[in-house]
Amino acid sequence: MKQTTIRVVFALASLLFPALHTSAATTPARPVNLIIILADDMGYGDLGCYGHPTIRTPNLDRMAAEGMRFTDFYACAVVCTPSRAGLLTGRYPIRTGMTDDKRRVLFPNSAGGLPTEEITIAAALKTKGYATACIGKWHLGHLPKYMPTSHGFDYYYGLPYSNDMDMRVDAPKGAVRNPDAKTEWFNVPLMQGSEIIERPADQHTLTKRYTEHAISFIHEHKDKPFFVYLAHTFPHVPLFASEKFAHRSARGLYGDVVEEIDWSAGQVMEALQKEGLAQNTLVFFTSDNGPWLIQELSGGSAGMLRDGKGSTWEGGMRVPGVAWWPGTIKPGQTAHDLACNMDLFATALALAGIPVPADRPIDGVSLLPVLLGTGPAERNVFFYYRDTKLVAARKGPFKIHYVTQTGYGSAKPEVHDPPLLFNLEQDPAERFDIGKDHPDVIADIAKEVEKFKTNLVPGKDQLVEVEKPN
Repeated sequence: MKQTTIRVVFALASLLFPALHTSAATTPARPVNLIIILADDMGYGDLGCYGHPTIRTPNLDRMAAEGMRFTDFYACAVVCTPSRAGLLTGRYPIRTGMTDDKRRVLFPNSAGGLPTEEITIAAALKTKGYATACIGKWHLGHLPKYMPTSHGFDYYYGLPYSNDMDMRVDAPKGAVRNPDAKTEWFNVPLMQGSEIIERPADQHTLTKRYTEHAISFIHEHKDKPFFVYLAHTFPHVPLFASEKFAHRSARGLYGDVVEEIDWSAGQVMEALQKEGLAQNTLVFFTSDNGPWLIQELSGGSAGMLRDGKGSTWEGGMRVPGVAWWPGTIKPGQTAHDLACNMDLFATALALAGIPVPADRPIDGVSLLPVLLGTGPAERNVFFYYRDTKLVAARKGPFKIHYVTQTGYGSAKPEVHDPPLLFNLEQDPAERFDIGKDHPDVIADIAKEVEKFKTNLVPGKDQLVEVEKPN
């Protein structure tokens, strides 16, 4: 058994056998560091290791080659605010009030945010002495009581919401997908802590500056456990790349932006290796939802999957998921286990030896058995929400749709009775409805849905509230 694996097992065992920490013959092992790198609107098919033919992503490809690539990894929501809430709390966003049918995300005039009573990964890890940093896009509430430093993060540097918000009234039509967009068209603020340090933010250098701040945090806290949540602004539109990456990709500006994010991941891995921390750090890369297809060439690709951002078809919620932990995750692993971004909460707590909160439902499960190669994932069921409505569900390889609708556009929702049924192992593009041949499968998944709904208590809607004028 490898040394890092021993550390993890020791940490987990110490929960059950506290005396292990007090033995004179043993020295408590340092907890494992955690870095979550989150892209914004990156599709399942946008990386080389997921099959993109022209976007070059050598660092993320290397991360997959040296670690584990998930084929069935999901965001828990179809758009960014609820997805990020689920990632950080391990709970479906319907429970936290971070979802709404009209205002699908938070806006600069929103009065709500992630409720203060929610426990984030950062808040939980701080109880074990972790240094915590949120670098990049937050989008869980811009008012002081909702900001990262009010949710367990020691340090914050980034944008409080999406980079297309605060668009100036004199910006030209089609500004968000204009490949020659100007940063001054978007009056979005760059913040450090609770202070605005630049407005409008120079978006050309955001990825570069996020990376520099993440690496500085690693260097400054190398002697204690740390958690870095590096949430990139891109490839959400409008797209901007630094001078070094502009006009470099065969895929155009979108490719430039993704390749710079790939560079960023490489810089993080290099920093960990230089500090001798790579074998004691789990790095996980994923996206907050699928690609924003209506943005045309300024949007990404879901590969063979159907539809994209905003929809509960696979392309809207199945996203890249890559784990890197040298010396612990065996190189070149491909995991077909059903997993989602809410599972990162339970995984983080397991790494630090922290019990999962018992005072609230936690929907995430630990991925450690998969990462360590000791067993399959604990998840067998996943529920697909479009805003506040549960409209699809998956159990094992089978997925049913009660309601379908494109992510964006004028198409109205289509109700299916009986539900559509797809075998995602055989038909990941969801082309062939096999419901008439498997009524027993539909009935079985329906029981799981009813079981889940029985004790579901939706949280107070945080997205509908709007700031009142002074």
